[in-house]
Amino acid sequence: MSGGPDRTESGPDSAPTRVAVTGTPGTGKSTATALLEDEYDVVHLNDLIKDDEALWTERDADRDTLVADMDAVRERLGDWSGVLDSHLAHRFDVDRVVVLRCHPETVEARLRERGESDATATENAESEALDVILSEAVAEHGAESVYEIDATDFDPQGVADEVRAAIEGERGPSAGTVDFIDYI
Repeated sequence: MSGGPDRTESGPDSAPTRVAVTGTPGTGKSTATALLEDEYDVVHLNDLIKDDEALWTERDADRDTLVADMDAVRERLGDWSGVLDSHLAHRFDVDRVVVLRCHPETVEARLRERGESDATATENAESEALDVILSEAVAEHGAESVYEIDATDFDPQGVADEVRAAIEGERGPSAGTVDFIDYI
């Protein structure tokens, strides 16, 4: 994690200093934010957690994932500023939340291609259809701070361009504009 500028309060005419890029696993967060690393201080939170045993409490054997110690992660992040990439990013103090969305069939296929189990791929596809991360982000930060992007038909650079537009205020808040309930 590299240092960025000191955090300042963002207002309607200033760029946010803390932006969460979140979404269900498989929606393209890490790929898109990697393309933005030359412009913003990007923290890939899942990598940070995996690389530091002090940031997780146990391994969930059923899902083959680590259980993050959210208090320890908050302490480690300290006064960071920049872009925080993770399916957990919306659970932190941020100025703006970009929620990447992707059709559940695409999420399921991507996760299987990455070697995830059928159960994990299906669980995440269903979570995407039910707007789980979007709902959490809106509950935590309010609809006025949430920017929903349907990444289904974009290539990685296109997703990065949409994320940049949300960060820079070139698009307005848009929570609730994507609907994948037909998947269920």
